[in-house]
Amino acid sequence: MQSRLNRKKVEAKNNTIDINQMINLVSQSSDFAHINLPINNITYNLFFYQTLVDSETIHHFVLPYLNQEINDINEIKSMIPLNDISVTSDAKEVEEKLLQGNILLQIKGEPKKVALLNVKDVKVGKRIYNDSENEYSVVGPKTGFVEDIQVNLNLLRKHIVTPNLIFEEFTVGSTSKTKIVVAYIKDITNEEYINTIRQRITELDFDVIFDATTIEHLISDNSNTPFPLFLSTERVDRAVYTMINGQVAILSDGSPYAITAPSNLFDFFISPEDYYLPWIVGSFFRLIRIFGVFFSTFTTSIYVAVLTHHYTMIPKDLMGPIVFSRANVPFPPLLEVLFLEITIELLREAGARLPTKVGQTLGIVGGIVIGQASVAAALSSNILLIIVALSALASFTTPIFKMSNTIRLLRFPLIILAGAVGGYGIIFGMIMILIHLLRLTSLGAPYLLPFYPFRKADLADTIIRSSYSLTSKRAGYLRPKNLWRYNSKKARLKKD
Repeated sequence: MQSRLNRKKVEAKNNTIDINQMINLVSQSSDFAHINLPINNITYNLFFYQTLVDSETIHHFVLPYLNQEINDINEIKSMIPLNDISVTSDAKEVEEKLLQGNILLQIKGEPKKVALLNVKDVKVGKRIYNDSENEYSVVGPKTGFVEDIQVNLNLLRKHIVTPNLIFEEFTVGSTSKTKIVVAYIKDITNEEYINTIRQRITELDFDVIFDATTIEHLISDNSNTPFPLFLSTERVDRAVYTMINGQVAILSDGSPYAITAPSNLFDFFISPEDYYLPWIVGSFFRLIRIFGVFFSTFTTSIYVAVLTHHYTMIPKDLMGPIVFSRANVPFPPLLEVLFLEITIELLREAGARLPTKVGQTLGIVGGIVIGQASVAAALSSNILLIIVALSALASFTTPIFKMSNTIRLLRFPLIILAGAVGGYGIIFGMIMILIHLLRLTSLGAPYLLPFYPFRKADLADTIIRSSYSLTSKRAGYLRPKNLWRYNSKKARLKKD
């Protein structure tokens, strides 16, 4: 509270300074330039940040036109062929526009009013290629978002060709002044979600917004959960699909990701590729991904529980190979599993941080060498090595990286519980996870929808991907203004 009051005092003080004082303040930076241009009886003073403006625009569309006398600063608008020119006497506005790539044009002898010319360089820092690297699919478009928010908004506008697509702009970050855009389809999205996001963003008190995911953590319903409550995607088609279903997308300048809400748990196991394949094939792969989540989460903990507390459950035919593989291992199953799991995580983190070619080599060679060496040195068994490798492989089937990280994290407390009290520990851990999921909400919507609360009509696109004749309705739990996406009877009608 005290920091907010201090900041308000500073802002009030800044509002009292005039333009010349503001220029003296910002001119301490080495990239702040000043051009003095005497023309006949008039002297033009130009101030700008060299790192933010386009020098070609200045030389071709500003300087050549400052060759005549003017009586009023407002005549600059008709004299210079630029679209974005404004005249102001507000020092705060001048400071903000300078930091956005504007030129401050001042006429000597008229210090109160100045002209602001938008000549920012829009090409610096822009990526040429916008492939979706982290959410790659074999079938379907590969177009992804980039770090330039204007390009991202253009991509959305190309895919959703309707005047009902609304972009609301906000400025967040007391230091960074980052542009945030909330995108939604006016005649579909429920007003409650729009108002909630609008309120949470306007009430933010933060200094620098580095990425859209920073906004996600600041406005999410619960910041003390390992589960992602907002769906983050770099794919344009995925963001479009969520918006036409009635969700809200949030984009941040400088971020190649869009975050959408409200989201439920099952949204994180849906791949855009499901909709580009026949519904039977898409449903099969979705079931494989959901099975992979359960396999990755519980397999190693079940191994620890069975070998430590419930070895009588092992079939006789399997007892021999397990005893033979663990004959020379000096560690209990709990330490053995933790050793291999931590090793896999170290290899995964090292491979992700190294350059691509080196990281791939490290992951393959390191996994083989360390795995074989640990078995030869009797630090782990062959069977456990296979289980841990399959568990790690299954965790990669999750399309969204954040949910994959959550699954990796949940394995460790389950392993410790299984080593402590066996199967009872696994059941206790499952119940605690389920209770936690039941308490979670995303923009006020329950996280386990449509299973809790149960919505039978919305099950067509959750665990399986039904045919398009059964998905003509939008999800009812999103409470869209328009429930129908298209007419299913007309979609099935063949006129040949």
